[in-house]
Order: sequence, then C-alpha cells, then structure tokens
Amino acid sequence: MADKKKTIRIKQIGSPIRRPESQRKILVGLGLDKMHKVVERQDTPEVRGAIAKVQHLVAIVD
Repeated sequence: MADKKKTIRIKQIGSPIRRPESQRKILVGLGLDKMHKVVERQDTPEVRGAIAKVQHLVAIVD
C-alpha cells in the first residue's frame, strides 16, 4: 500500500541580494533561485528548519 507523503509548497518572496552566503545556500538547497518561484517539497523537519532560517525570504503557499 502506497504511503502518501505530506508536501509543502514554498514561494520565494524576498531577494537573496545583500544577504549572507549561508541564507543564499539555503534557498538554493530548497530549489529556489528566482523571485516568485514556487516549489513543492516533502514536509519534513529538515525542510521546516531550512524555512525557519530564511522565513523573511519565503512564504508557505496553500
């Protein structure tokens, strides 16, 4: 029986310009490289932690 994984949609709302390199790398790790891009990732503690580090640059889309 296939187990359905919960997913979360993340949208980049802030620019990485003039941000620390670590925050830029987190955005790239999430798959975000352009403004207003939306990606879908599995809802895991690791992804939630990455979102928390750049919460001023991303938004969770319903």
